[in-house]
Amino acid sequence: MKRILLTGMSGAGKSTLVDALAALGYAAVDADCDAYSQWIEVSAGSDVPGTPVEPDRDWVWREDRIQELLSDEAGDMLFLSGCASNMGRFLPQFDHVVLLSAPADVILQRLAERTGNSYGQRPEEAARVLELMESVEPLLRRAADHEIDTSAPLDVVIMRVLQIAAQEKSP
Repeated sequence: MKRILLTGMSGAGKSTLVDALAALGYAAVDADCDAYSQWIEVSAGSDVPGTPVEPDRDWVWREDRIQELLSDEAGDMLFLSGCASNMGRFLPQFDHVVLLSAPADVILQRLAERTGNSYGQRPEEAARVLELMESVEPLLRRAADHEIDTSAPLDVVIMRVLQIAAQEKSP
């Protein structure tokens, strides 16, 4: 089975894309939910990589559940969307890592207008997303095999993701 990680900052369109892929019949999972992610307490000197969402806690992948998902050989293809400080441990298991990005003004507009997930609607959260675009997005870019600007229409983004998924694994 091919495994494709769709990652990026909050507001980049990960959930929208994975929902659209699922609606088309693909195995597509949004890891940004309680089934696959959890809040953990962190402290100074913690071994959790990256910048925690809050000073004393971070939203991370449930490693056992993500591993179970990635180990399942049923089906031809799995799209997993998410971005967490501990996701680096899983990168070698993906055939493709796709960074979804968009200009800051598009991200901010999406955060302000999103429904179903209120993260990014408070000014301090939106400011954090902008900070992470400067500090974390370059790290994601280096880890990614591909990058897609999601300010393009959704059908164009879907087409590009499916083209990437059809390719052989990057060396």
